[in-house]
Amino acid sequence: MKNRIKVLRAERDMTQEELANLIGVTRNTIISIEKDKYCPSMKVGFRIARVFGVGLEDVFFYEEEKDGPGTEG
Repeated sequence: MKNRIKVLRAERDMTQEELANLIGVTRNTIISIEKDKYCPSMKVGFRIARVFGVGLEDVFFYEEEKDGPGTEG
């Protein structure tokens, strides 16, 4: 799962720490989510979307893996 959190934060001049405080997680959690190392719960995902005033699908999206299972090539 990919995300646009870093872009959305930059558009609003928001730090990782500020976002973390607004949604009730640690800065390290935000770092891990932004680096696609951690997939947040739906609850956290919706909190992030709400902070930015966008839909969940405007923050998170699924990118198919190339040459993965079920693909040809």
